[in-house]
Amino acid sequence: MNDLVNLTFACLAGKLLGFIFFGGLCWIVRKCMTTPNPALWLLGSALIRMSVTLTGFYFVSNGQWQRILACLVGFMIARLMVTWLTQSLGDNQTSNESRQDFRHPENAETLDGFRYEENESPHFIGRELSKEANHAS
Repeated sequence: MNDLVNLTFACLAGKLLGFIFFGGLCWIVRKCMTTPNPALWLLGSALIRMSVTLTGFYFVSNGQWQRILACLVGFMIARLMVTWLTQSLGDNQTSNESRQDFRHPENAETLDGFRYEENESPHFIGRELSKEANHAS
């Protein structure tokens, strides 16, 4: 009975650590969209999130592999939950038109001036640089 309580505690602690890690990741990715130094934010966040997570795993395990396993299961459950929550929030904030453009790359130009269509090579948009265009003029 005592082992079951300890493993349940380890699983709940893993969920908490997972919510901190993956929730922090979701928050920092959104924060990086508006900050002038996204690399600094990502690096700092990664160091903090990994330090908190590894320290939490160390103290929860107490030298027992069963507790580490239960903590890892809780961590992965939290990952699935945060992924599900962020996808449902993203669906509410994104309009159907922008999702349609994102899913169909042939409708959008890229920053390098090429249009990529399915099963074809990239086509340059703008002035033609091919031999046929030079001979036609």
